[in-house]
Formats: sequence, structure tokens, C-alpha cells
Amino acid sequence: MALKESTMLALGTAMPDFSLQDVRTQQVISPDTFRGKPALLVMFICRHCPYVVHVQDELTRLARDYEEKNVGILGVSSNDARGYPADAPSRLKDMANQLDWQFPYCYDETQAVAKAFTAACTPDFFVFDKERSLIYRGQLDSSRPGNGKPVAGRDLRLALDAVLAGQPVPSQQRPSAGCNIKWKPGNEPEYA
Repeated sequence: MALKESTMLALGTAMPDFSLQDVRTQQVISPDTFRGKPALLVMFICRHCPYVVHVQDELTRLARDYEEKNVGILGVSSNDARGYPADAPSRLKDMANQLDWQFPYCYDETQAVAKAFTAACTPDFFVFDKERSLIYRGQLDSSRPGNGKPVAGRDLRLALDAVLAGQPVPSQQRPSAGCNIKWKPGNEPEYA
């Protein structure tokens, strides 16, 4: 497992526009889908990555906890499904159903959304406030496969709790780390 860290997009960056189809409902998901939500969490995840598998149960718990608090949550997989068939839309749908995810889970076939967010790894997390300004980008917590630290979502939960309480999110944030996004041949961004 080669470890890749997130790019740490500049705080204050406006949320990129996007339009993707939910693999479960086929509904088109865009920023407007989350209008009126006090915060929006965008997670770049996939099915096959051992770093995502390591945290997927916590993602389920976190989603349940924060959907109840009216936080918008979106999962996006941008991996090349030709090279990584476990990350094809039908397999992502199976994953979402198995984990009982109620948030939209979309497939970014062109990889344009990952590039717009400068997503680099799976998992990679971005939190935007009600004005859709980036307030957090970084790790779920310090647990990684094999390091023995518990998966509890501490860093991401602290950021979400702060924004919901109207408090500033600490600017000292640690990058997420995981497998690199599996870019289509010839489609690798400069930052990859």
C-alpha cells in the first residue's frame, strides 16, 4: 500500500461546482442538493482501498450522527473503474447498500470533480460552511491500517462540531492519507 497524502487545498476556497449521479437513486446531485444545510462534507472514497475499508464503519456512524444535525454529506468515487472494477458504479451501489449509507454516493467518471477539489487520495475529506467556503480538509483521525489507533473520526468530528456551534475550525489540520486516486491513463493532474 503506497501512502499518498491529501493536497491540503487552501482554507477559504469556494466549493467547486459539480453535477454527478447518485449510484443508488440515479438522482443528479449538485451543490443545490444541499441548499440550506449549515455544512457540507464531501468525501472522496472508493470500495477497494484498504484505507477506506479501514474507516468505512466510522463513516457510517459519522454520517448517521451528522445527518441528524442537518449536515449535508456526499461520497464521491473518482477511481478509474476500467483499471479498478471494484470501484465501478454497480459495486459502489453495493457498498452503499451494505453499509446502509443514506447520503448520496456518486461516481465521477470523468474525474473532473476530483480535479476541481484537488482530491489526491482515498479517503480525502473536505468540509464547507454554510457559505460553501472550505473550513476543513484533512484526515478523519490518526488511525491507519495496522497502526493500532482506534477509528473514531476525532479530527473530522471536531471540525463539524465547531462549524455547527458557530465556532472557528482550527487552522492546524493534518492531511488525510490513503491510496492515490486511480487516474485514467493520461488523465493525471499536475498535483498528483
